[in-house]
Amino acid sequence: MSSRSEAQSWVLDIALAQGGFDALHPEAKATLVQLGHDPADFDRVFSLVKSGAMLPKAWATVAGEIERKAAHYDRDGHAQTAADLYVRAAVMWGRAQYSIFDAADPRKHAFREHANHAVARIGALRQGRVRRVEIPFEGKTLYALLHLPVGPVQGASAVILGPGMDMIKEDYIYAADRYYTSRGVVALSIEGPGQGETRANGLVVTLDNYERAISAYIDYLASLPEVDADRIAMFGISMSGYWGHRAATCEPRLKALASFEGVTGDFATIFERAQPTFKTNYMYMSGHTDAATFDRELAERMPLANQVAGIHCPVLVGIGEFDELTPLADAIANFERIRAPKELRVYENEFHPLGGVAAEIFRYGAEWLERVLAGELSEADRDVRHYVQRDGTVSDGSADPRWWLGQVPPAIAQLRKSED
Repeated sequence: MSSRSEAQSWVLDIALAQGGFDALHPEAKATLVQLGHDPADFDRVFSLVKSGAMLPKAWATVAGEIERKAAHYDRDGHAQTAADLYVRAAVMWGRAQYSIFDAADPRKHAFREHANHAVARIGALRQGRVRRVEIPFEGKTLYALLHLPVGPVQGASAVILGPGMDMIKEDYIYAADRYYTSRGVVALSIEGPGQGETRANGLVVTLDNYERAISAYIDYLASLPEVDADRIAMFGISMSGYWGHRAATCEPRLKALASFEGVTGDFATIFERAQPTFKTNYMYMSGHTDAATFDRELAERMPLANQVAGIHCPVLVGIGEFDELTPLADAIANFERIRAPKELRVYENEFHPLGGVAAEIFRYGAEWLERVLAGELSEADRDVRHYVQRDGTVSDGSADPRWWLGQVPPAIAQLRKSED
């Protein structure tokens, strides 16, 4: 844990006690609904929480309640009701294990076993359409979930669902079914180096091994008879937006990237100015225990800079106007450097979780990827920009907020001037 996180843990406790989860992540509840959390479960969890130390117990308590209900319906042969409840249990057991930043803690492993049991029952109750995947990778193992459409499938397009730094593969079970497999698209919800079971079994994240992991996942998808190897894309949230940008510069088999709330700024914002839990989590993910070493060996080398000029595939970028982890000026500057077909949507008054537009972005991201994989939206000079206002008005041609009055921060102005 970073010294800053230790010193400021009392702030987290006060925020949780006074404002609940929304005090930490404004409007994130709507985003978590897209990740399979029932609002009633979520409210129940945070009714039990008054400090950060209470989170693992609260998540595990409610997860256990829902799992017991799932088992009841399972025994009575109500397959669909049981499967839906197991999804709710799986994501909450996942939250419980995530709340413990010690891979050796036996409680973390116990919570993981419950999550795995829930996933196994989902797969059985849905005729094998949800399957665990384990892939050897650089001496360790990558873990994922494969989501298949109903009925015989061959040569379908496929989308890698990339989780943010504090997400796990189970977080996409609901979204995979609703937005991908229901449309005949194969989905693979992944855990890269440093995440979930992958981290618990010893694989930490480095500066560049996440994009190699994405390549390993593409190898796996390309080997499946259900998948057309020439139509594989990626949907990434938060840090997976960042990792997706990196992968798109070096993996030619990745045909499209939809990145929402991607962390594409200077990384001083997320690690030094945002909630200290972000740095604590990433240090755990990377296996670092000393903050100064972490800063020197990893954090200072993470900004994308001009690397994105090498992206080869169409890119969709969605970002909140007030994303607390990537300042809007940084996100737009990063977008300016991309030379591939691209689209930018800035959502008015949204923060990092994009909670106010959560259902919209999950659906739009999936549809946009589907269209690109069908051969659309890929003109070499495509540069589409929108500022999406909360009143439903959408500005076409520019994603700059209207209140800027046509003026832009210096970093953006310099990039635009160099293009002219």
